[in-house]
Amino acid sequence: MAIMNGEHGPTAVCPLYHRAVELIGRRWSGAILYALHGGETRFSDLTGAVPGLSDRLLSERLKELEAEGLVVRTVFPEIPVRIEYTLTDKGRALGEVMDAIGAWAHEWLVPAAELVGAQDTPVLPETDPEEARAIEAIGAPRS
Repeated sequence: MAIMNGEHGPTAVCPLYHRAVELIGRRWSGAILYALHGGETRFSDLTGAVPGLSDRLLSERLKELEAEGLVVRTVFPEIPVRIEYTLTDKGRALGEVMDAIGAWAHEWLVPAAELVGAQDTPVLPETDPEEARAIEAIGAPRS
């Protein structure tokens, strides 16, 4: 259960649920897990499957996922050395979760290109209406 009910106070989020959401919700981690779930195994395949992901961040996230027991790194002593990443049973158990998130996203999220009207235009973070008016009044760019 994700919510722990307090007898006299507000409810608290279960610490295990919170840890799980933080783990798979960390930037790029969900996309990497999804690519591995789809069968990608080599480092270069993963960078190709997740556009915008730098080699440094991919390496960092793979180490984190390996430390959590979700991914296993296998080195094949060939020339050149071949390294493959695969999901463990623990990682594969997230398959239904990832499928559910994907189904929810397709039903409820609007593609970024539709939000701004053009695929090349970045989606800006939401700004408080008063802050937006103040920014427009001084002519400063939004951050």
